[in-house]
Amino acid sequence: MMDRAALRLIFLGVFLISASSQQPVKKQNVDIYSFYINSTVTSRYATNVITSRVANTVNESQEIQFEVKIPKNAFISKFRMTIEGKTYDAVVKEKEEAQQQYSRAVSRGESAGLIKSVGRTLEDFKTSVTVAAFSKVTFELTYEELLKRRLGKYELLINAQPMQPVADFKMDVHIQEKPGISFLEVKGDLSTGDLANVIKTTRADKDAWVTFYPTRGQQAKCKSCGENGLNGDLLITYDVERPNPKGEVMVSNGYFVHYFAPSDVPRVPKNVVFIIDRSGSMHGTKIHQTRLALLKILSDLDEDDHFGLITFDREVNTWKRELLKATKENLENAKSFVNEIRDSGATDINAAVLAGVDMISRHPREGTASILILLTDGDPTSGETNIERIMANVKEAIGPKFPLYCLGFGYDVNFDFLTKMSLENGGVARRIYEDSDADLQLQGFYDEVAVPLLTDIQLKYTGGTNLTKTSFNLYFNGSEIVVSGQITDNSVESFTTEVIAVSKGNNVTYQETVMTKDPSDVPPENEDVMQRLWAYLTVKQLLERQVLLKGQEKEEEMKEALRLSLKYQFVTSLTSMVVTKPQEGEVEVADKPKEGGKDPRPPAPGLSVHHLSTGRFSLHRSSHHGRVSHPKSKSAPPAVRPRFQVPTVSSNRFLLPAAGQSKPLCFDVPVLHKLKLLQDSASEFSMNGEFTTRRKGFRKIAFHFKTNHHLTINTKSIKFQDGQNHVEFLWDQAPSQHNTEGVSLILRSNEVDVTMGNISVVILLHKKNGEAFLWPAVRQQPKDVSLMGILVWPFDWGWKPEDRLMEDPMSRPNAFQNREVNCGPRSETISWGKPWILNTCFINSSAVWLAVGSLDKGKAEASYEEVQGSQTPTLKIMDQEVKASVEDVTDYTLPSTPVIRCWLVPFQAVMQKDISDFTVTKL
Repeated sequence: MMDRAALRLIFLGVFLISASSQQPVKKQNVDIYSFYINSTVTSRYATNVITSRVANTVNESQEIQFEVKIPKNAFISKFRMTIEGKTYDAVVKEKEEAQQQYSRAVSRGESAGLIKSVGRTLEDFKTSVTVAAFSKVTFELTYEELLKRRLGKYELLINAQPMQPVADFKMDVHIQEKPGISFLEVKGDLSTGDLANVIKTTRADKDAWVTFYPTRGQQAKCKSCGENGLNGDLLITYDVERPNPKGEVMVSNGYFVHYFAPSDVPRVPKNVVFIIDRSGSMHGTKIHQTRLALLKILSDLDEDDHFGLITFDREVNTWKRELLKATKENLENAKSFVNEIRDSGATDINAAVLAGVDMISRHPREGTASILILLTDGDPTSGETNIERIMANVKEAIGPKFPLYCLGFGYDVNFDFLTKMSLENGGVARRIYEDSDADLQLQGFYDEVAVPLLTDIQLKYTGGTNLTKTSFNLYFNGSEIVVSGQITDNSVESFTTEVIAVSKGNNVTYQETVMTKDPSDVPPENEDVMQRLWAYLTVKQLLERQVLLKGQEKEEEMKEALRLSLKYQFVTSLTSMVVTKPQEGEVEVADKPKEGGKDPRPPAPGLSVHHLSTGRFSLHRSSHHGRVSHPKSKSAPPAVRPRFQVPTVSSNRFLLPAAGQSKPLCFDVPVLHKLKLLQDSASEFSMNGEFTTRRKGFRKIAFHFKTNHHLTINTKSIKFQDGQNHVEFLWDQAPSQHNTEGVSLILRSNEVDVTMGNISVVILLHKKNGEAFLWPAVRQQPKDVSLMGILVWPFDWGWKPEDRLMEDPMSRPNAFQNREVNCGPRSETISWGKPWILNTCFINSSAVWLAVGSLDKGKAEASYEEVQGSQTPTLKIMDQEVKASVEDVTDYTLPSTPVIRCWLVPFQAVMQKDISDFTVTKL
């Protein structure tokens, strides 16, 4: 019977950022007739339940999906499906146990896979189940999080995107705060347009209620909504009253939480040094946005602050040797310096940070707070490049004196390194997303640390045990210190809290006796909130500390984090969620994503694991016929074609960035080949690659430059021959560098930078499931070089540099103002100052690219148009209409392997030549 044939489906904490490009659910086949979001916030601890009720409205079984977006810092704690009156509850288990279950599923030939994602604010939970004809399914997901106070407010973010208008849609939020609610505001996409009037807010002294009950018709009337229904966020911001400067203590069932956020203390003047990466990888938008942010930050310094500016590439450049007072004259001079920051060279992080430490250490000022802020977008490539030695040097230099905050710009940055270096030195790391608002992200981070109020904060609790973190370097205005723990003796009627800190050089103490039997602390229905809050905060801090610990201490803290995750059914990086459901022949696997992390386990045979540009994932189960394979059984449901048909991909997938488009292009190389990756006949340069036998990346890549320079890279070693001289490196050796005439090789962990002439390429070594493969990346196309090969598009076939229409937009902008260029049947007008646009046209049967209004030099990207009104997705590429499908792919050109959603198009449509034009007989 169906129950007897049920298989287990493993979910491992699935938080994944979402894109809104998924095809809508067809209303005539699936009816989401009820969608409830219920959020209860008690003492800043939010418990959120999303319930979706769906009906299969056709006379056959079909797959029904459930997909919701949740905050990145949340832990899933419950998932349930109810089908035909039977409930299937998920159970959180140790990841190793789930691994065994995963392996057994693979050995039985069942569909299995692993997905990961990194994201910005939201992550995506997604699954599906086969539902019989005219039957219903109820999905219920619970997630929990402790709201964090930033810039004087808490933020509760709720996303709603049911994928179709829902007849019965309800969102209920209830906030309970013992000290009272000082202000409350509702913002977000779902509060715009006609929907603004649907939101109802009710306030009482200690409670607030927000309800959102849009009708089916109203669900298409927000700025991001449409015929597919609601699509957006509701952002509820609030703060609490703070009548007691000693803080607020909540007690319930032997657990307590202490919120400490005094505002009645004077600000502490600060000494702040900004350490800015100006290496070549910061070229273009990154350095421009950094300048904008610094100019705004300098304007916000108080006159009693002191500051310093350090820029670095392979060399370190200090604006002034000493810290200067933030006078009007000094700030104006500093802004002039910032405006002149230009990108060039390599990255010497070690020397730059040590210079910042030295600048602060040489000018100690009593009664001040010192802060170092490092902004970088890459790995150390100059000076000291060993990450462990850099961290040791910085830790020795800083000691316990002041914190180091590390801001990692973009995804192509070693964020683990920055995280560990920050934590070792009392700070935090923050990723700055490479987007149009990057300057605002930088300013936002600075605003959080702009006003220090207390330093050297220690919190003590007489009668408390199993405490979360109790020692903090700095407390900033608008933030909050949170400590939770257990009360050692439940029979006592009170216990004591004590906070010792330094305010402007003077010791201050906050002491309070707390009654443990106060019945008004927590309402009866939320008596376990304090215990779950304590568990949540403890697990978060234990996992964060893992990067700092070694040996026995690390193992013990990991065991404790695992124990608590299992006890409270939290899906974390150490646990997996397992659910049994009535669907034969299928096991799906997903991991809670780690920021910039790698897949801890490989995809199983027969499953394509695809990724989206904004981080959402989907699993496409595929057999040889591209559909789910069920063992034959009289009671088994019929095989159901997945909603999105995906062909089996048995080749490498290449990405082409697309200018001004939401998704890049991608294409598959049809068969196994030795490929011409890059070639420039003018400089006698070529780079060829050979696929692995499993069609997973390249097993070997060979470079040839001029007549006597030959470089061969495989998954074991890097061999360079320069005439009669031979040099060999191993991938696992220490970072190394080799330079000879016109050739530079820089070997780092799993990456080698190759420069031959003015052509630079990065070769990355990826390791997955015991297998290793290479992948090449061209970070920036060189100027005055006509490259062709499978890694560049468009091509300059047969063009000499002097024939190029536009070599350098910055050199002669006026020469191209409103100039018309004959491109065969059409003309293009170049107007200087327009946004970044790339057009492709044909001149003398050769493709050239026109950079319109861009100051970025030599960056070739694909250009296409989406054809509207077509029954199937169609793109217009080079005046040719081609069928396309939206697919997901891992971008192996970056060490962090982010996920990208792309338009998959035929090889010849995008490359405009046959595969034979890009193959070679020998490397």
